[in-house]
Amino acid sequence: MDTKISSNIRVIRHLISIKDLADDELRSLVRRAAYFKRIFKANDQEEFLENHMKLLGRTVGLLFSKRSTRTRISSEGAAAFFGAHPMFLGKDDIQLGVNESLYDSVHVISSMVSCIFARVNNHSDIRELAINSSVPIINSLCDRFHPLQAICDMLTIKENFNCTQNKIKIAWVGDANNVINDMAIAALKLGMDVAVATPESIEMDEEIVAIAKETSARTGATVLFTHCPKEAVKDANVVVTDTFVSMGEEYMYQAKLKQFSGFAVDAELCKHAAPDFKFMHCLPRHKEEVTDEIFYGENSIVFQQAENRLYAAIAAIDVFVNRKGNFAFE
Repeated sequence: MDTKISSNIRVIRHLISIKDLADDELRSLVRRAAYFKRIFKANDQEEFLENHMKLLGRTVGLLFSKRSTRTRISSEGAAAFFGAHPMFLGKDDIQLGVNESLYDSVHVISSMVSCIFARVNNHSDIRELAINSSVPIINSLCDRFHPLQAICDMLTIKENFNCTQNKIKIAWVGDANNVINDMAIAALKLGMDVAVATPESIEMDEEIVAIAKETSARTGATVLFTHCPKEAVKDANVVVTDTFVSMGEEYMYQAKLKQFSGFAVDAELCKHAAPDFKFMHCLPRHKEEVTDEIFYGENSIVFQQAENRLYAAIAAIDVFVNRKGNFAFE
């Protein structure tokens, strides 16, 4: 866990990766996201007003090096929910990377905001932000982790399955990337079985594999890493994929399609899943990853999943900013 001790000796908790959270802390974040979703759906004006006062007059920084739809809308919405003004700081909006170092920028930005949602390219940037920021850093995506997506995904799965009475298996078919790094660890921490299928030319990060196996041994959940999509999907309750061509890799499009041949999620592959399986995708979606039949079919919960990004962001602000890293709600 990257932290910084401020002048008043308060240890700042940052949301860098799911691996940095204790199992109960992750459960608390997912429960908190579900709680705020209930408030939204109930349109409880008294609750809205009470929460809106928590950061009234404050600012939340959105430091984005990469474009986004769900991350920007959810983080701005979360800031507004608590009465804060979301300030979007895109790569063309500030001096970062032009006339100012990351070190200088984070010192200035963090002195004026309540927290920073950081959507960057390199994990090393997230680490430097966390070390030098005087406010919580919420990792909104880097090349190694995507914790807000994992919180959102766990909420979505719990909404669709009775996870206390039934063993849930998640099958990932696709790349070894930031999304599955956090999703696999999150699922294992919550006692869900995980099977990951990647092409033979792609292996999961060794540290992630080690953490996954350690978590599996502790929680009793099973974990499988394979290069066979059918093996991963067998009896799966949840089938998940993501883009085969990540942002910045567009020049490799044809090579990537060849590399991922046989990994598209289609009706034939999903015959191996549980009869009531659900399909998930963090979006944006491309047709080479999943057919229309599955993506728009009755088993798909991708848009429910996308909406839940808002409640994951609200939960993150509530825990790391309002509660200063205190996960105890009762």
